[in-house]
Amino acid sequence: MTRWLSKFLDEVSPFLAARKGLLPLIGIGLIILNFILVSIFPSGFIIETNLFLHLGIIVALIGQMLAWAL
Repeated sequence: MTRWLSKFLDEVSPFLAARKGLLPLIGIGLIILNFILVSIFPSGFIIETNLFLHLGIIVALIGQMLAWAL
C-alpha cells in the first residue's frame, strides 16, 4: 500500500505542481453538487450521509496541503 501511494504521488506531483488550485476547485465542486442534490432529492443514502460534502472537504483539504508542499 505504501509503495503504491508513493509511486502514485511521484507520478502525479508534476501535474499537480503546475495546477495548484485544481484539487480545491474539485472539492468546491463536490460541495456544490451536494447542495444541489440535497435541494432536489428528499432522501437517499447519499443525501442522508452528505457523501459529496464530506468528499469535497477532504479533497479540498488534501489539495491545499499538496499545493503548499509542492
